[in-house]
Amino acid sequence: MTNNPPAYRDAFFGVIFALLAAIGFSAKAIFVKLAYLYPVDAVTLLALRMLFSVPFFIGASLWIKQRHTVSLNTHEWLLVLGLGLIGYYLSSFLDFLGLQYISAGLERLILFLYPTMTVLLTALIYKRAISRVIIAAMLLSYAGIALVFLHDIGIQEGSLLLGSSLVFASTLSYSIYLVGAGHTIARIGTMRFTAYAMVVASAASLLQFLFVHPLNALDLPMRVYELSIAMAIFSTVLPVFLLSFAIRHIGSGSSALIGSIGPVSTIYMAHVILNEHISILQITGSTLVLAGVLIISLNSRHEAK
Repeated sequence: MTNNPPAYRDAFFGVIFALLAAIGFSAKAIFVKLAYLYPVDAVTLLALRMLFSVPFFIGASLWIKQRHTVSLNTHEWLLVLGLGLIGYYLSSFLDFLGLQYISAGLERLILFLYPTMTVLLTALIYKRAISRVIIAAMLLSYAGIALVFLHDIGIQEGSLLLGSSLVFASTLSYSIYLVGAGHTIARIGTMRFTAYAMVVASAASLLQFLFVHPLNALDLPMRVYELSIAMAIFSTVLPVFLLSFAIRHIGSGSSALIGSIGPVSTIYMAHVILNEHISILQITGSTLVLAGVLIISLNSRHEAK
């Protein structure tokens, strides 16, 4: 009986931290859209986000290295390098590009399709059959995206298709990372892998900026720097560590299910902060996306058991 209170307390904080991580990750699109009100491009904004994030991940890497006596071998380092570039650098860059053209709400819903893509990629790579339930759930999710897309066509001008395609490519990149990262994370640990991969992604983002822009491109309004620092702390560093704590105490499955609040929080924050319009069409589409992804997540947990 004496073990129950600590267990309940850990579960409670695990749920709270998973919620905060989901909201933090979702707020990233809000920070990006606010920054785009000023003269800054995706390359520079991503570089600033990583510049202000990387000291925390370098510190975490050094702390983790002291706790692990076994060093990574060459194969593991190559996996960290490749997956860090695909899952964090490329995915983030495509996402930042896409947010120049589409609403924050649509962006988060497209990103939230990653479980459907992961299922498809796993089926293709490992030649596994997809059940009718999963197929129906995927159709539900993509029907929801179609409805939100129609909603945005009615109120938004510009390259909506281009922006959606870029964010979809970002989601695909992240899904490829998830499929490849599973065995690597199991071997070297979640926090160790994440810290190392984020350092790789940060280096790639900073190098890209140096190749594309002169240093005077950093002559930006102070508001851009304020938003970049906020994005680095509240939508990058804190959510990563909060999610790691949540996974450790309530498991990855429960953390992922709690993360489904992400698109809802983005749509609400976009409405309040960015004045993005919410319609019945968008609510219906969002509900379909969430329902489809939750069905896939719950089915995956059932199969894992």
